[in-house]
Amino acid sequence: MNPARILATTQRVLGQIRHDHRTLALLLLVPALLIGLVSWIFTDTPVFAQIGPAMIALFPFIVMFLVTSIATLRERRSGTLERLLALPLGKGEFILGYALAFGLLAVLQTAIAVGFAVWVCGLEVSGNLGLLFVVAIADALLGTSLGLLASAFARSEFQVVQFMPALIFPQILLGGIFLPRNQLPPALETIGDWLPLSHAIDALNAVSRNDQDAGYIWWRIGFIAAWIMVSIALGSVTLRRRTN
Repeated sequence: MNPARILATTQRVLGQIRHDHRTLALLLLVPALLIGLVSWIFTDTPVFAQIGPAMIALFPFIVMFLVTSIATLRERRSGTLERLLALPLGKGEFILGYALAFGLLAVLQTAIAVGFAVWVCGLEVSGNLGLLFVVAIADALLGTSLGLLASAFARSEFQVVQFMPALIFPQILLGGIFLPRNQLPPALETIGDWLPLSHAIDALNAVSRNDQDAGYIWWRIGFIAAWIMVSIALGSVTLRRRTN
């Protein structure tokens, strides 16, 4: 791995996104606006206080998955990746450069989404706000890493969307948003316990309510980090040079 080549890839990706105002708006603003919409729907009810932390996990996760996977896929379909890999640039360096670029964008996205939820929508956070921010960043990075993994297998933008029922929807359904996982059938509860979004939701709820110690939260952050690293490693191994 050459750090200079990874950073060069990161800089190139950030430069492309900086000139793509629609993608930039989607990445940075849409999650916060969706959180605001949920807050508005449940005005004068206790519902947003209950589901607000889960929304911080859900919307950035989905947006980062979609944007990362489609952007990476376009590099293959346009032949850019094939030209880049003809240079002294390995697949791992390409994937890490993309992961770093979108990771930096995930930090900005998370800062906007968490700030909007807390200071505009009035989400009450009884625990450490900095720790809430760390969990939310890990969750957004999870969406990025799964997007990189999906892009390695997809042949078109439509196929990227087809990966959502396989990679995203089960995590939403079994993550405890609609029903606490301990009330699910035992088999579904076990599956949900192994899905990373479940741990992001658990950690965000724990910080928001301040009903668990720091070890409980950091263990879940570590679980998410393991999923991120495995997804990036698999994405670099399975990445194809070009999609015909």
